[in-house]
Amino acid sequence: MSDINKVVLAYSGGLDTSIIVKWLQETYQCEVVTFTADIGQGEEVEPARAKAEAMGVKEIYIEDLREEFVRDYVFPMFRANTIYEGEYLLGTSIARPLIAKRLVEIAEETGACAISHGATGKGNDQVRFELGAYALTPGIQVIAPWRDWDLSSRESLLEYAEQHGIPVEMKRGKKSPYSMDANLLHISYEGGPLEDPWFEAEEDMWRWSVAPENAPDEPTYLELTYEKGDIVAIDGKSMSPAEVLAYLNKVGGEHGVGRLDIVENRYVGMKSRGCYETPGGTIMLPAHRAIESLTLDRETAHLKDSIMPKYAELIYNGYWWSPEREALQKLIDETQIYVSGEVRVKLYKGHVSVVGRRSDLSLFDESIATFEDDAGAYNQKDAEGFIKLNALRLRIAANKGRKLK
Repeated sequence: MSDINKVVLAYSGGLDTSIIVKWLQETYQCEVVTFTADIGQGEEVEPARAKAEAMGVKEIYIEDLREEFVRDYVFPMFRANTIYEGEYLLGTSIARPLIAKRLVEIAEETGACAISHGATGKGNDQVRFELGAYALTPGIQVIAPWRDWDLSSRESLLEYAEQHGIPVEMKRGKKSPYSMDANLLHISYEGGPLEDPWFEAEEDMWRWSVAPENAPDEPTYLELTYEKGDIVAIDGKSMSPAEVLAYLNKVGGEHGVGRLDIVENRYVGMKSRGCYETPGGTIMLPAHRAIESLTLDRETAHLKDSIMPKYAELIYNGYWWSPEREALQKLIDETQIYVSGEVRVKLYKGHVSVVGRRSDLSLFDESIATFEDDAGAYNQKDAEGFIKLNALRLRIAANKGRKLK
């Protein structure tokens, strides 16, 4: 990579990426462009500008991508009712395609031939960033310092920072032992004492939610309005996608909703224990399924359920920008044409309960479903033939002596 003269770096302004700026400058004698994305991590991103300027960076990109993130990534994912391995709502995974897209776009805008990131060689994020970059810009070069340098510990990073005059902010109070990542969908915690799967996460680890046992003794009800699979209003108030998620995070967190403690299978082959807070997403998932329960045909709903695990796996493994994910998305979005109406949910002590759903496009027919007199809307005698036809293969097998044990 001796021909590299400009690199676009995904830059947070923290210790790791600040060191990467200097390391890139020294190792490649290149110009570094920094890109800092606000995707709702809850921290100020503007201070990254001063830090980058202090290190001689001339081209600095700081962008508010919260609306794009929720509108074009989170909402499409939730139209599929997506969860990975039965539990994980993919809060980290779904943010990476957007960052990868902007990295290669900025590289084109600035004439850079390479991008760089601070993901480690043990995790999934390196895969997600790089698969996305290569899918969108096949000729882009990628520099992943954690796979190349010999700075393998926090002590070595601090020593490097001291040697090169890189300012390190020493925050007052107790330092968090966890590796954390946040965006508008979730906050994750890994490492430290969580590396022991038997260890119960300490209460002071959680940032977004109260403990369910300390949540209010009175429930909160929310009415969510859906149009074509997406929430467009809460309690009758129209909201943008980012406003919807931010509000649900706030209210859900107040009621202890959205905590998760799991061991997941990383794409690179190892198991990893992580804790997650996803209040808004934890509300959105059952609510979306509730409005679909009224408006989707049975076979359409079952087809969606059958492809969801594959769709989730594609996102988790970094294949958002793949033809198969885009093909599945077209199918999923087509199913959402009639997914409109209202869902009422109750939040109480860490739980989300769907307590009502209605839609002008509902397929629920009370005159047929009723246990009372249906006035001939449904002929119960028809069920006899239906059952016998479906039992035919079972009866044939039994008559041939193929009895089940």
